[in-house]
Amino acid sequence: MAKVMIVDDSRILRKILTSTLTDAGHEVIADAGNGKEALLLLERFEPDIITLDITMPVMDGLEALVKIKETYPNITVVMVSAAGQKSKVMEALKSGASDFLQKPFEPEDVIKVINRFV
Repeated sequence: MAKVMIVDDSRILRKILTSTLTDAGHEVIADAGNGKEALLLLERFEPDIITLDITMPVMDGLEALVKIKETYPNITVVMVSAAGQKSKVMEALKSGASDFLQKPFEPEDVIKVINRFV
């Protein structure tokens, strides 16, 4: 079981990911709507894994990823991207992301990716 933080500006997607992960036995310990919120929550919570959307307001996932990895290099970060963001996914992988999920995704794809890191 992993302790997971979900970061996405879509409240619906956060609920879907929470349901999918908790049904699979993982614990969602926090969620945030942008990278800035995620960084503030990291001061209070210690997730094993973060799912991090690339495109968000206030602070996008790429900027948040760099800041997360500077301070918390051992946290696994799985980027979540919409179709057509291949160059941003590649940039994220170079910046320390462990893997990525492409929207839209199936619940079993989410579980498979998360389970690789527990």
